[in-house]
Amino acid sequence: MRALLMRSTSFLRLPSLSICSGIFLCGTIFLGSGASLEAQIPATDFQIDKIDISMPTTPVITFSGIPKSGSNPKKWMEVEVSFFWKPRLATQKYSDDVVINYYVLLANKSAAFPQGSLLSGQVTHTGIPSKQTEQGDVKSVMYVSPRALEQFFSGKVPSSKDSAVIDAGVTITEQGKIVAEKSYKGSGAWWSQMQQTSGYLLNKDQTPFQPLYWDYYEPIKKP
Repeated sequence: MRALLMRSTSFLRLPSLSICSGIFLCGTIFLGSGASLEAQIPATDFQIDKIDISMPTTPVITFSGIPKSGSNPKKWMEVEVSFFWKPRLATQKYSDDVVINYYVLLANKSAAFPQGSLLSGQVTHTGIPSKQTEQGDVKSVMYVSPRALEQFFSGKVPSSKDSAVIDAGVTITEQGKIVAEKSYKGSGAWWSQMQQTSGYLLNKDQTPFQPLYWDYYEPIKKP
């Protein structure tokens, strides 16, 4: 009889161990999934509001030296980006090493470039203020020189942005990850499917616009 009772007790304990084990495993799976989802949420939020393209002329700076004959102001292409950063943590006030990637599709279709030439370039900004610190958008800019425009348009600089550009795209990269993107006219990252030409998009510090609008555009990180 005693042996029979021991066997009955052992039989009754087995389901309870199995149920406890099942609950423990389910709890572990649930917590693991929650942690995984949380890890996928980005720590910061960037948003690109607008891309503006214009054709300004070389700025004329008055000085006491002897002017050079034949030095007439020429048209540049200016691509300006308005964006903001709204961090998830209120304690974050400034962000460093924010990379703005530019893609400009020129309207110079030819046999060599049936879709036009796609220029690409990037500029790294430092000290980007958060939305709580700077209420409005912050600005980034890159340029295409008159000589480069002549090169891509058979010796003649386009007279307007509409005759110079088919489309443009911009992405923002932080810590090696794309955190925002926008297209001037189209949608999606269409530039990623095209051959890119680098070296012709210049940051502001590489142009005669360098001393201008100092408080309007964000600081550029020096190499």
